[in-house]
Amino acid sequence: MRRVHIIIGYLMLLLLPAVVSSCVDEDQYPDNPRGNFEALWRIIDEHYSFFDYKAGLYGLDWNEVYARFSPQISDDMTNTQLFEVLGNMLKELRDGHVNLYSGFDIARNWSFHEDYPANYSESLVEQYLGTDYKIAGGLKYKVLDDNIGYLRCPTFQHEFGGGALTNILNEFLTCNALIIDIRENSGGMLTSAEELAARFTNEELLVGYMQHKTGKGHNDFSPMQEQWLKPYKGLRWQKKVFVLTNRQVYSAANEFVKYMKCCGAIIVGDKSGGGAGMPFSSELPNGWGVRFSACPMFDKDKQSTEFGIDPTHKIDMTIADTYQGFDTIIETARKLATATH
Repeated sequence: MRRVHIIIGYLMLLLLPAVVSSCVDEDQYPDNPRGNFEALWRIIDEHYSFFDYKAGLYGLDWNEVYARFSPQISDDMTNTQLFEVLGNMLKELRDGHVNLYSGFDIARNWSFHEDYPANYSESLVEQYLGTDYKIAGGLKYKVLDDNIGYLRCPTFQHEFGGGALTNILNEFLTCNALIIDIRENSGGMLTSAEELAARFTNEELLVGYMQHKTGKGHNDFSPMQEQWLKPYKGLRWQKKVFVLTNRQVYSAANEFVKYMKCCGAIIVGDKSGGGAGMPFSSELPNGWGVRFSACPMFDKDKQSTEFGIDPTHKIDMTIADTYQGFDTIIETARKLATATH
């Protein structure tokens, strides 16, 4: 027998001053196919954060999932077969923050973006940037020929640094508007999303709420705790700002969209991918790791953004524009910037 532990720790998503980490003892399960199945189902049952929300949205019933997948477990199945069954069971949650990790594969759910238009072309973005773009803090930026600033932010995996962001905004001081392109940004550190968003508000803003799991029941959560965005103490942007999104905008990037809407930004493109649950981790008796959403976050109206945030202007890239070398979403933001200038 091996005792299963829940590792309560914020993975890449840091909202608190320090990383919170501890272990919660669970029931003991044998290291065989049945034991690993029971352990995984129980871990999710007692710690996952979106059961009621997804039950109302698409009818998720975790007990029904158990009844459907349990007969697929047999004593003589291989590790590969077991991994496939367990991975398929986790896909019922439709959550990009839910993963199963083995030494030979990772089970993942990409439904938040794989069934939608890409609405992004790397080659087109490279054309807009040209060869004379600048780089600071891992961000690429350039003043476009209509005097609109363009900032490409592909990830929040690292800190940008106050000096880098100040240099970028200094470059854009005479621009009429600013476009921040976060398409394909799958997230990273919430602190980095906050670091960038803090440049776009002059006052402390209520941007949302979060909860913590307090017990094993599906509805055992702490009261909603307010999320506040504090303005940067130095140089901040004071003009129109547009944020470009597509379905691959996820996790911390999804939160960035939430913050920027509160800052008055205009969101252009497709609905973001979502990912409003802070991920925690655990381990099965056989040593496979499992990650899952256990700390839900909400917008300022206390609505979940687990399945994404609607843009201000819903725009898809067109084939005709792409063939002519135009990014429909970038061009829409430029037209809006010119119209509102």
